[in-house]
Amino acid sequence: MQEVFFMKKRWLNAARLLGSILICQFAGLLGSVFTTSGSLGWYNDLFKPDFTPPDWVFAPVWTILYTLMGISLYLVWNQGLNKPMIRTSLIFFGVQLGLNVLWTLVFFGLHFITGGLIVIILLWIAIFTTIFIFSVISRAATILLLPYIAWVTYAAYLNFEIWRLNVWEY
Repeated sequence: MQEVFFMKKRWLNAARLLGSILICQFAGLLGSVFTTSGSLGWYNDLFKPDFTPPDWVFAPVWTILYTLMGISLYLVWNQGLNKPMIRTSLIFFGVQLGLNVLWTLVFFGLHFITGGLIVIILLWIAIFTTIFIFSVISRAATILLLPYIAWVTYAAYLNFEIWRLNVWEY
């Protein structure tokens, strides 16, 4: 009987891990809807700083980051939803994930550079808050989010420079 319980628990853990990764990858997929060829044409016409990475870098970087985010989510979610701190941390995680998608919509979908800058600053604050709350729950979950905040810090600076270079154009 105990064997059956542990088998069920293993399957539940595996399903939760897969679900966590898929939730984050789905957010990335949703965001990619706004980076159509038309919006990329607009993006390619912008003045950009010299440190702008080539377009091909973004997809693999975000795929890796969404996977790390999913594993981080799993490590916290797997602690159980019966604790208020866990539920609060998952709400903050959801907020930052929503802001992540919103940034892509505002910047690429609406071609609103200033709005994108505002959203990415809010996103950075939400990620920082999520990392802080996760640090109380799981050290590993916290560490897995560090590449994400590093990339968003870089992206925020890139967004700022694009705004600065194009403020009079758009």
